[in-house]
Amino acid sequence: MDSERYDDTDADDGDSSSLALKILVAGGFGVGKTTLVGSVSEIRPLRTEELLSEAGQTVDDLGGVDQKTTTTVAMDFGRITIRSGLALYLFGTPGQDRFWFLWDELSHGALGAVVLADTRRLEDCFPAVDYFEHRRIPFVVAVNCFPGARTYGAHEVSRALDLDRGTPVVLCDARDRDSGKEVLIRLVEYAGRIHTARLLDSVS
Repeated sequence: MDSERYDDTDADDGDSSSLALKILVAGGFGVGKTTLVGSVSEIRPLRTEELLSEAGQTVDDLGGVDQKTTTTVAMDFGRITIRSGLALYLFGTPGQDRFWFLWDELSHGALGAVVLADTRRLEDCFPAVDYFEHRRIPFVVAVNCFPGARTYGAHEVSRALDLDRGTPVVLCDARDRDSGKEVLIRLVEYAGRIHTARLLDSVS
């Protein structure tokens, strides 16, 4: 599914044309992608979780997330209406290296992405940052504030990840719907500015 306009005859304002935007939620293993999609989704989220196996213990680093018992093996899916006529379709990507072949398919047509980060395992989000920077897909880094984890400021995280200048870094709680929604709004605003600037550059 690509970001597109679709017919919605039930729209509150009577407008039959509504905007549906495709958003990716990415990041390392156990960072909270499934939690974020589930907390903000207004529909029952689609999850493709499987129990962690003994075989997987040799390739999945459980440091810092020892209580984790399941993992996403394809994608998470949810939907949230930001305002009348604007809906976001959320696609959570799998975090482990062996599932990255799915990313190209999931990223097709996406407006932008949220890269979730855990300051205890900050290096785990480098692959997602590199992926979106290389493909010029706008993204924000959302630092999921886990209980007991050391708190870092947005500037410190940006410098540690060597982000391009202007890439937003926000603090969030993936379990909280309002917090997750603020992250998504920030992404839509940022991605909108980036895409508009590219469009203007292409016609100038």
